[in-house]
Amino acid sequence: MIETYWNHLPDIRAMYPEELEELILSFGEKKFRAKQIFEWLHKKKAASFEEMTNLSSTLREKLKQETELVTLKPVQELISRIDGTRKYLFELSDGNVIESVWMEYKHGNSVCISSQAGCRMGCRFCASTLGGLERQMLASEMLDEIYQIQKDSGERVSNVVVMGTGEPLDNFDALVRMIDILTHAPGLDISQRNVTVSTCGLVPKIYELADLKLQITLAISLHAVNDEKRRELMPIANTYSIEEILKACRYYYSQTNRRITFEYSLVKGVNDSREDAKALAALLEGINCHINLIPVNPIEERSYRQTEADAVLKFKNMLEKYGRNVTIRREMGRDIQAACGQLRKKYMEQSGEKEG
Repeated sequence: MIETYWNHLPDIRAMYPEELEELILSFGEKKFRAKQIFEWLHKKKAASFEEMTNLSSTLREKLKQETELVTLKPVQELISRIDGTRKYLFELSDGNVIESVWMEYKHGNSVCISSQAGCRMGCRFCASTLGGLERQMLASEMLDEIYQIQKDSGERVSNVVVMGTGEPLDNFDALVRMIDILTHAPGLDISQRNVTVSTCGLVPKIYELADLKLQITLAISLHAVNDEKRRELMPIANTYSIEEILKACRYYYSQTNRRITFEYSLVKGVNDSREDAKALAALLEGINCHINLIPVNPIEERSYRQTEADAVLKFKNMLEKYGRNVTIRREMGRDIQAACGQLRKKYMEQSGEKEG
């Protein structure tokens, strides 16, 4: 089903090539025009129909009248003096703001994008969820996060991580459409293997995603070794148990043959003990997976504190002792509020003060 914009016009940047062909044919135009438009939208990252200079002025005007070309408005950009990480704040057409991050690694440039304006999952250590969910993002808006950043940086994006504000699987249809278009050859043509989607554990959607047999990496925000402790950190644990999540992960692997990533935010005195490490290793026994340890980013509204570096290393060593594949996430952009939701929250607070 073709995505529509808020005024119910077709959202042209979110159209599959075959949907675009159908639209162009309905205009009485030749089919090859659809390919030209798709390349303008996704390879050349056009922000307006006026830029599409190999189309007739009549067709450009028709597109302007009959479709909506979604673009984000850059609001703020912060560049880390530590590692060059860039944090972007974009405004959506309805005034909502979302954030995205550009990170430079030896293996290529990665962009972390948002999938919702706000989030309703309520994870205790995350700033993204403090104001709740404002609305779902369109596939076109998610794509334009990537395109705007690539235009600004002047460099190709090789990896996309859907790990910014929002729960991606809570916006399932738009997420899948975004991935399909992002990895399509005439467009940006990023390999599905270079796309990671992070979820706090929406079990039915993990099964649904598995059945699509995409070659993306699924990342599970685990953060605890038992349901009792997980419920303290993540309200979603009241709905789906760790056992249910791991069963869904095994199914995902059986359908895709893709190794699962388990994200584990280390919170001082909560989930970072020697016993926690041992239990985590046992919990993931027999699952083809990688564990990503994340020193939690403290936020003012919560009392959680970050585990010290030496304790993080000991936790990692314990997991490796039990044969688990594990890395410690390199902290990026610490000086520019690069953790999820922090910049957006600060901007919204300041905007509220001005209005008040």
